[in-house]
Amino acid sequence: MTAADGLLTVSDVRHAYDGRSVLQGVDLTLNPGEIYALLGANGAGKTTLIRTLCGRLKPDAGTVRLNGQDPARVPSARAVLGLVPQEIALYPHLTVSENLATFASLAQVPRAAVADAVQRAMSLTRILDRAHVPVRHLSGGYQRRTNIAAAIVHQPRLLILDEPTVGVDIDARAALDSVIRGLRDLGVAILMTTHDLDQAGGLADRVGFLKAGRLVLEGAPAALLASAFGERMELVVQLSEAPNPEAAERLGQEGLAPVEQRADLWARLDSDGYESAGLLHTRLQAIGLRPREIRVRAPSLHHLFSQVTDGTVAG
Repeated sequence: MTAADGLLTVSDVRHAYDGRSVLQGVDLTLNPGEIYALLGANGAGKTTLIRTLCGRLKPDAGTVRLNGQDPARVPSARAVLGLVPQEIALYPHLTVSENLATFASLAQVPRAAVADAVQRAMSLTRILDRAHVPVRHLSGGYQRRTNIAAAIVHQPRLLILDEPTVGVDIDARAALDSVIRGLRDLGVAILMTTHDLDQAGGLADRVGFLKAGRLVLEGAPAALLASAFGERMELVVQLSEAPNPEAAERLGQEGLAPVEQRADLWARLDSDGYESAGLLHTRLQAIGLRPREIRVRAPSLHHLFSQVTDGTVAG
């Protein structure tokens, strides 16, 4: 499918606030039945891009086409869009079904079709068993699913999810992932922003890295990882305690660096993986460091994100 065929097409979109460029020539295409994860550090331009896609902000230059129309100029174009904001946007004193009926009416679902639309949305998000529970009594995971149900009650073709797993536990995240996949399988195009790189790697058909207002790298997660790291594996060393400055220097000499700002967890990429792990263990013991564990694992989007952010990798 070419860019011209996409449900959502963004071409050379640029925008600035008070002379500061926030979007610098973004090109993006999203097709039906596809999950696209938009990744980037805070300030990369994700929020501005989403506002542009939703027609809430007219870009300074470039074009956005949603189902072939400009959402900023043609209000009816926005009817094919559902937006799930990061914050829960529901009426806490209303029940789940009452919330969905309200949102269906706001989305101009015909009155005779509201009941069926509400049932469908609850079924797709697997919240039928909470239909008569006030939202304020729901767990965080069920509130997230109800938030999604409110956004799809009018059966949009494009769903935008802004940080969908904020504040939910592992079990709730798994349930949300299942809901998102189910919507994708029905042909809904899904654009999600997330700082949960594990979720992005497991869910997305494509990911795009936004940096300083530019989409610098884009593609299928597995293909991007293979291109960036080849056959290299990650060695992760967990120490029994944080190293002193001298030990930290020795770890650095071994090519290791702290992981996720944890002083007891150090890692490096290595082409010899398992063989290198044994040799590394021996060398660390020789300098008085006794690792609790050395793990070997495949590189993930965390590594790619770090390299994109540092400028090591660019599209």
